[in-house]
Amino acid sequence: MEAKAVAKTVRIAPRKVRLVADLIRGKQVGEAVAILRLTPKGASPVVEKVLKSAVANAEHNYEMDINNLVVSEAYVNEGPTLKRFRPRAMGRASAINKRTSHITIVVSEKKEG
Repeated sequence: MEAKAVAKTVRIAPRKVRLVADLIRGKQVGEAVAILRLTPKGASPVVEKVLKSAVANAEHNYEMDINNLVVSEAYVNEGPTLKRFRPRAMGRASAINKRTSHITIVVSEKKEG
């Protein structure tokens, strides 16, 4: 049994969030939360919030035991990109892409044995 949580259109680049998601993949939930608390990246509070949501979904919707939960999947997909322009020298303009992310975290119960 597994439970998941998704945060869509988060205003942080997927490349930056993937660095944080890679840290917690395969870890136990308690350890993953501890890692996220101590990671000095801008994406870590957002990923922690999604992780806690997945844990709450597991506990409330599927009656799983929190102590046996493991982060089985953690992946980040690219969301819609906000396209903006910045004025440059000699009347030119250059494009700025403000990227967004869809963060998905799946937790499942650890196999006993």
